[in-house]
Amino acid sequence: MELIQQKPDISAYLAVDEVVDHAHPLVRGIADRLWVEHSGAYSYAKAAYEFVRDAIPHSADSGDLRVPWRASDVLATRNGICVSKSHALAALLRARAIPTAFCYQRLTEGGADPMIHGLVAVKLPGRSGWARQDPRGNKAGIDAQFSAGEERLAWPVRPEFSEVDYPVLYAEPHPVVLSALRAAADRPHLWQTFPTEL
Repeated sequence: MELIQQKPDISAYLAVDEVVDHAHPLVRGIADRLWVEHSGAYSYAKAAYEFVRDAIPHSADSGDLRVPWRASDVLATRNGICVSKSHALAALLRARAIPTAFCYQRLTEGGADPMIHGLVAVKLPGRSGWARQDPRGNKAGIDAQFSAGEERLAWPVRPEFSEVDYPVLYAEPHPVVLSALRAAADRPHLWQTFPTEL
């Protein structure tokens, strides 16, 4: 699949905003600690990915009902769904000047209950193109890994179930996804209103 950069200027994929608040002291502190332990863009990107994947449980796995959407809140609560965890990973990567985009899949439960799944894509120095990463969190049957080459996502899409890899690389989280997160009182409410397609 050919990934399509939504904005031609790469600086858009380094921006700080209300969601990807990588100027926040908590984000900076975690980024600084990871950088000391894993200097170099590739090593740092892999460490940041593994931190978000492993140290922040997916709330559907942990049972946490809170719905953080701002990167610093995801890091503070150590909780989030896939798209929220993507916000946290993007903030940690952008904090070290690694261009990071938001991208999405439409997944189903064997053709039923479609839902948007959030990923990020990174552009590492010295490597051509973007590499998609899935920080959702591993569990039985899921083995997502950081990779600058062949993708190691949680789920490959299954076209026979109308699943989709959306090719667009967004500089900001998709507005329909962000709107649902912001409006959710809790995770059960979010599941009722979360988009099923972009």
